[in-house]
Amino acid sequence: MPAIELPPEDRTLSPHTGWTRAHWEAVADGLLESVARFAGPEHALIPLPGERPSISGRRSDGLEGYARTFLLAAFRVAGAGGADPAGLLRRYAEGLAAGTRTPTAEGDLADGDQVSWPSIVERRQALVEAASIAVGLRLTRPWLWDTLDGRTREQVRAWLAPGLAPSPVDNNWWLFPAMVGAFLVEAGLDHDGAGQRAVDRGLARIEQWYLGGGWYTDGRPRAFDHYNGWAFHLYPVLHAHLTGDQRLLDTYGPRLAAHLAGHARTFGTDGAPVHQGRSLAYRFAAAAPLWAGTLTGHTPLSPGTTRRLASGTLRYFVDGGAVDADGLLPPGWFGRYPAMVQNYSGPASAYWASKGFLGLLLPADHPVWTAVEEPGPAETADAVTALPQPGWLIQSTAADGLVRLHNHGSDDQPADQVHADDPLYARLAYSTATGPAFEGTPDNHLGLVVDGELSERGRIRPLGAGDGWAASAHHPLVGGRELPGVTVTSLVLAAGADEVRIHLVSGAEPGTGVRQSGWAAAGAAAEQWADTRHARVTATDLRGLPLVSALAGLHGFADADCHRLPGGTAFGTAAAVPVLTGATGTGSSLFVSRARLDRSAAPGPVPEPLVRVAGDRVRVRWPDGGAHQAVLAPGRVTVTTDRPEG
Repeated sequence: MPAIELPPEDRTLSPHTGWTRAHWEAVADGLLESVARFAGPEHALIPLPGERPSISGRRSDGLEGYARTFLLAAFRVAGAGGADPAGLLRRYAEGLAAGTRTPTAEGDLADGDQVSWPSIVERRQALVEAASIAVGLRLTRPWLWDTLDGRTREQVRAWLAPGLAPSPVDNNWWLFPAMVGAFLVEAGLDHDGAGQRAVDRGLARIEQWYLGGGWYTDGRPRAFDHYNGWAFHLYPVLHAHLTGDQRLLDTYGPRLAAHLAGHARTFGTDGAPVHQGRSLAYRFAAAAPLWAGTLTGHTPLSPGTTRRLASGTLRYFVDGGAVDADGLLPPGWFGRYPAMVQNYSGPASAYWASKGFLGLLLPADHPVWTAVEEPGPAETADAVTALPQPGWLIQSTAADGLVRLHNHGSDDQPADQVHADDPLYARLAYSTATGPAFEGTPDNHLGLVVDGELSERGRIRPLGAGDGWAASAHHPLVGGRELPGVTVTSLVLAAGADEVRIHLVSGAEPGTGVRQSGWAAAGAAAEQWADTRHARVTATDLRGLPLVSALAGLHGFADADCHRLPGGTAFGTAAAVPVLTGATGTGSSLFVSRARLDRSAAPGPVPEPLVRVAGDRVRVRWPDGGAHQAVLAPGRVTVTTDRPEG
């Protein structure tokens, strides 16, 4: 990564990552220096190179380049007490004045105007960027805003003002007018009270989506993902912190702390955040809520653990090649990966990752920077943790540092209709080492084969999550329609690195095909092996580490195989997935399999859970001596747990 010069590692202060505050500053400086080379006239728009524009057009994409990197510059300068040897704020002040001079409804970058910002009224994406600009202006007010002349301030106010209207999108977007309003109130420009009303309205609106335990759903009935951390928690607590509003902190601070108790468990030992949900191109923005907890004093994590998790995720992406040869963050995971990028994203969208640098606001002598790193949850002991609100079960193993998320509650389906499955939400499981397949056989999926077509999961109805288990039910979709009278009841039991996946198919015609897939292992190479009952894929990931995905049929399945994935995944182009096949009988049919994802390359056997099936009952005895017993009926599960003594 030639664009960024990193200081030497410090394994005394940071025994897990080697990174310190100096590394964060170096990465921030390198990213800002690189984007500056692509800035347009007067630094108003920063149109970055890319294969395609977003649906909002290239002018909006250029505003993204400005706004999202301005937020990074604001963290960098404010965290240094206003010190700005690179002249960052001078450039962004120039762009602020130029871009707001004559806003335009034009979406493309016309030959004669490479400067004007899109109007918030005409381009709703500009509202998202206005929020970043507003936060950046609050953070840098003494060194940027307070130095502007009255005419420029009025230009900026006039450009921001339409952003105070009710959100055009009914989800986390309600927080964008709130952030715009908060700045105008603080700057003394809320002449008619519209700014404060936008703040109050936005905070009130998100209340309907708070389900307790630190979890919000993002507008839709069950849409859980990283937006919980980098939007729903970040904006309210940061606003409360900057305002000094203790009442708001008393509301949103404990929610953030509750969220962090689960969120901290979704980082692998290598620093990878779990690969689930939309906007994954924002990458290390996953660190933002970690820093927010420390900044506001609402976190269950020690300073050493906070920095270990945050530095781990930044280093994971930097070492993995997320920063390209030009020093830019392209849309993707490591490098570019268009399949996982939403159509609202453009070449500069990935710079919402700037939120991950929130920790720079904490002074260099804060314990989060001076404490010795402590291990994260995934590396201290094997753990299986239920998160009932999103319907997730988080399974981690200390030996290989992998984290697996079993999904029995997040589908991102709208309330009034059922859309086609989104691979980033509809899968049964996600992890820190695998990504979903966008082409070919769906990974981590149980589907019925009807007239040659594999059913989709559709809307997920959570049935609960508890001690080592999570369950859900759904009505399978074929051709966009639910199969009449058919219900699939799904349960996962987990311990150590082992999973037992149980599905009860009810109401299907006898002889209906059933297909269960496991984890999609991907990397530089992927080898396959299968017999009639077992299937295994062994991949060598892009860092040269082994990754093994195994699947075994225990009840109801007749054959096993491996399917290559033509488009690979975000983790590599060579990819395959183990698959089991069977068929329904008369009445309800039970299908049971054992799945495992680990980094063991040893050819010898590993201890396996003992699974017994008797009618609608499944009993699992784990290698550690613990046990689960489950009873399944259509749309219902009952699970009892026996833990090993000692």
